[in-house]
Amino acid sequence: MNLDIFSDMESDVRGYIRSFPVIFERAVGSIMIDQDGAEYVDFFSGAGALNYGHNNPIMKKALIDYIEGDSISHSLDMATVAKKAFLEAFQSIVLEPRGLDYKLQFTGPTGTNAVEAALKIARLSTGRSTVVAFTRAFHGVSGGSLATTANQHFRQAAGYELDNVVFVPFDGYLPGLDTLAYLEKLLDDPSSGLELPAAVIVETIQAEGGINVASPEWLRGLRELTERHGIVLIVDDIQVGSGRTGEFFSFEASGIVPDIVTLSKSLSGYGLPMSLVLLKRDIDVLKRGSHSGTFRGNNMAFVCATVALETYWKDDALTADVHRKEAIVRERLAAIASLHPEAQLEVRGRGFIFGFASTAMPALAQAVAAEAFTRGLVVETSGPVDEVLKLLPALVIDDATLNRGLDIIAASVEAVLAKA
Repeated sequence: MNLDIFSDMESDVRGYIRSFPVIFERAVGSIMIDQDGAEYVDFFSGAGALNYGHNNPIMKKALIDYIEGDSISHSLDMATVAKKAFLEAFQSIVLEPRGLDYKLQFTGPTGTNAVEAALKIARLSTGRSTVVAFTRAFHGVSGGSLATTANQHFRQAAGYELDNVVFVPFDGYLPGLDTLAYLEKLLDDPSSGLELPAAVIVETIQAEGGINVASPEWLRGLRELTERHGIVLIVDDIQVGSGRTGEFFSFEASGIVPDIVTLSKSLSGYGLPMSLVLLKRDIDVLKRGSHSGTFRGNNMAFVCATVALETYWKDDALTADVHRKEAIVRERLAAIASLHPEAQLEVRGRGFIFGFASTAMPALAQAVAAEAFTRGLVVETSGPVDEVLKLLPALVIDDATLNRGLDIIAASVEAVLAKA
């Protein structure tokens, strides 16, 4: 399989092709197929953009019908039938049953654009500029969002100084440290160096940061702290929202209501570009056209997103099934860990996002991911030094395919450790 055209023509910035060096041709459900006909179980799901699998047949039919009807594809922020249907579905299926009252802002097609808009809203609505973010956070790689991203690898690519953001420890960052008490002290102490921030931005589960899970108690404490100080709370649900934790929003289990929520990735249901900001009505302060984007009206994404909501979120069946399969993954990973005590393997995660990390052998995750690919599994790594094997199976994956992928992980761990 010749990949020369990619190395010759594409910038060296490309990443995933280096981890998965084949030419993919087709994909159905949780199976990807390369140009030579080899099959791969997909535990990557487009970095979380394919929660409902590849070419979901229900969405595919709706999309084909929409295109064949010469319906609107591109519309900026004009009103269309497809957008109206999405708004109605989101209101009746997602917001109303959860008692949420948000306005919706459609941003440019990427998640980082939603974060940029959220930061603008917080700063303009408060008249303040500082934002608090957390150690090991990832919120995107454009200017504002990159400033709130902690990873040095991404920050060093900015080309200029990133400012107006203060980083504080995430939940569990340092054993024994009450991170909320630390933040409270910084806010109360006039000599801490931290000015009253416009916003705190947080992921309830830090996906790129190593599958670090914030406890419901910690999230409730953060919400109480931000409310008491008049700070806008932004929950970045781009990767772990849209059902990844079982519930539609990742913060539902904690019972909190953020001021702003950012969504993207699997919101569209089909892997089509679409991003959204949910904001409380009293902070809807952006002036007409002051945050725009040519591709914020992707009607094909609206069609698939509406079908996703109507198919999977009108009841709790998908949520229940995700939690059932969560138990399978947790049990299987724990069993693998018990067979290899020398690696000190640790299982992290909640819902259908899992991390498998060796505290004794940080390089193990990358080696296992590479070995797994040779055996027919697409799985990536995350964490500050890629020390965590990161599992993102489609929410709708069947049990047989799920276990097939877990079998490959078990065999790959065995093979890598045997060579160590």
